[in-house]
Amino acid sequence: AHNQFVQQEKMAILGKLTAGIAHEIQSPLNFVNNFAEPGPELIDKLSTEMRKGNLAESLQIATDLKNMFNNIVFHGKRANALVRMMSQHAMPGTGKKQMTGINNLVDEYLRLAYQSMRSKDKTFNAMLQTDFDKNAGKINIISQEIGLVLLTLFNHAFNAVTERLKQSGIHYEPTIS
Repeated sequence: AHNQFVQQEKMAILGKLTAGIAHEIQSPLNFVNNFAEPGPELIDKLSTEMRKGNLAESLQIATDLKNMFNNIVFHGKRANALVRMMSQHAMPGTGKKQMTGINNLVDEYLRLAYQSMRSKDKTFNAMLQTDFDKNAGKINIISQEIGLVLLTLFNHAFNAVTERLKQSGIHYEPTIS
């Protein structure tokens, strides 16, 4: 019964987070598409400038292409990480402990909870301050279970700062540390 309850909670949270995650995935995909679209044209332009012997222009275009590809890789990895996190929520927990980077886990779930809150309330905004212990390393945990705990804590924190903002007015800047 406990395992079923935990799985139901995971699925409920997944449902709530879907809108925020979809938005978060769409953003890097837009970057990938926008950076990739001019690629063939730039390659044609590079070929033309190289045939003309225009070294300076060729080098500039090559630099632009390199920057473009670096951005495509960065945003592709960002989308991949979001899909991976979403997949972890959807899978039933194995109940097995594994070595997990605690700083990365906390950061991922903080951002996931933040995007979930933003998907529910487009006007919501909060400052996120992190100060991770560089020596924390990896710990042996059931990451999905701890992730669920983190999501719950962060959701409560976001709800608390939202309530305080309602009570305090515009002079309060919501901050999660």
